[in-house]
Amino acid sequence: MLNKLSIRQKLFFYVSVIFTIFTILILLFQYQREKDFKREQLEITLDNIAELTHNFIEEKILPKSKNFQLLDSVKNILPKRNIRITIISKNGQVLYDSEVKDYSSMENHLHRPEIEASVTNKFGANIRESKTTHNDYYYYAKFYKDYYIRTAAHYNVEVKNFLQVNKLFLIYLISLFLLILIFLHLITKKFGESITKLKNLVAKLTNDKNINEPIKFPNDELGILSNQIVAIYNELKIAKDEASIEKNRLFSHLNTLNEGIAFFSQEKKEILTNKHFIQFLNFISEKSNISTEDIFEVEEFESIKKFVDEQLNNIANIKEQNLPQFETTIVKQNKYFKVKCVFFQDKSFEIVITDTTKLEKRKLIKKQMTSNIAHELKTPVATVIGYLETLQNKNVEEEKKKYFIEKAIAQAKRLSILIEDIALLNNIEEAKEYFVFEPANINNIVTEVYDNLQLRLGEKNIAVNIHFEKTIIVNGNRSLLFSVFYNLFDNTIKYGGENIKLTITNYLEDKDYFYFSFVNSGNSIDEIHLSRIFERFYRVDKGRSRKSGGTGLGLSIVKNAILLHGGEITVRNTPNGGLEFLFTLAKRIKHS
Repeated sequence: MLNKLSIRQKLFFYVSVIFTIFTILILLFQYQREKDFKREQLEITLDNIAELTHNFIEEKILPKSKNFQLLDSVKNILPKRNIRITIISKNGQVLYDSEVKDYSSMENHLHRPEIEASVTNKFGANIRESKTTHNDYYYYAKFYKDYYIRTAAHYNVEVKNFLQVNKLFLIYLISLFLLILIFLHLITKKFGESITKLKNLVAKLTNDKNINEPIKFPNDELGILSNQIVAIYNELKIAKDEASIEKNRLFSHLNTLNEGIAFFSQEKKEILTNKHFIQFLNFISEKSNISTEDIFEVEEFESIKKFVDEQLNNIANIKEQNLPQFETTIVKQNKYFKVKCVFFQDKSFEIVITDTTKLEKRKLIKKQMTSNIAHELKTPVATVIGYLETLQNKNVEEEKKKYFIEKAIAQAKRLSILIEDIALLNNIEEAKEYFVFEPANINNIVTEVYDNLQLRLGEKNIAVNIHFEKTIIVNGNRSLLFSVFYNLFDNTIKYGGENIKLTITNYLEDKDYFYFSFVNSGNSIDEIHLSRIFERFYRVDKGRSRKSGGTGLGLSIVKNAILLHGGEITVRNTPNGGLEFLFTLAKRIKHS
């Protein structure tokens, strides 16, 4: 008959039998009652001490004066001297402890079991070993609006004996327990197979093992429950695997960012950070072993620390649509860092450090370039205006009119060349994608430049020698490569002098680059100017440069065009006089 009953009916029947036995043996109830009564007596004593302490604190206004040491007098008047009193702030900080002298250094007590229990109940009680004194205590804690009062009795032989139930009663209870245990064993034996299977299933789930083969459970409530556990586990495992993938993806993303980023809890504890954040922090602080949380101790981040402290002390709720943010710039060893702090709704926050050195220097270069452009444009424009104003005079002779018109046209052409050079230089730096790269024949380009400038070379009696042992093909932009060699030739014609030799050599080749030497036997340059001749508008002799028609941008165009082609360029004086430009061009460089 019992085999036909459901598991619920079986349990109901057996539990009814057990409770019938316990009803007859009412003495068991008395045991629990006596035990609870003794515990309550001890808790009443500890509660009275807590109330006494609270009244003393309120009377002396100790939270305001912070002089909790006065509580020693309360302990001295207690009839039992083995009582420990501890005052804890609502944040978990220990404000006073009657048995610990250096209580200010004690760890945060907010998560002590008795403290946590007192938050949701009238009080919290617990028996455990103290992490501070390493003694066993019976703890009793109550929360009083702004602080916790915890009283504790040493859990010694005296207290243990007080809480113990009569031994004779215990013997009787154990005997009764053994009888019931045997009886329950006979009952649960019928469910042994199902329970064993369920146990094995739980063991597999605990060890995070895959359930490859289906487990057959009995067709009852226990079987249904077991199958549901398997289904829930499989769903959780899928969710866990997906979360793990997302977590790894997040870590990978953070480490590939160029910015340094770190997340902090509202206690200023590190949650997550990437390698760039540590690198930037080490550079700014000039320390090699600094940790993420030490950022608040670095002088350069004082404004960030102030903002963080203001937000943490602000009790107002943070709205998702208006997250508090603060941004500042730190300059260290000629490097610029933008630092941004953003708070979230749960008072956690992130700090992002971005290296903006290139951007800031680019702004500075643009500012200098704008100033230089204005200065360079001022002279030819003023000259043209002067000539035109002179021509307005009707008394000017025809011969002088012709002279002024020619001069105005020359200045206008110089202005046009300057504007073209500026536009070309800007395109190289800012619009690289607009240059088409394709196979370019360097031999043909150099020959074309030579043909275009042959007349001017002859006027200065400059002999040109080109030593290319084979055809040189690079993947580049023909127009820019033409500008490179044209400006190098032009620079030699303008400033190299007369009756000199100009030699162009492809002196080396490897699997990636062609190496070139462009050397003339003319004028040398003072060493103080050599490192700056590739700067925009830089002139060694400003008067001579303007007279020769130079814009001051030719060599800057040369350098930037070579860099765009994956190469490098340097310049040096030759031992016998003259300049030598050494540069490389990459064989294969891909540009859209």
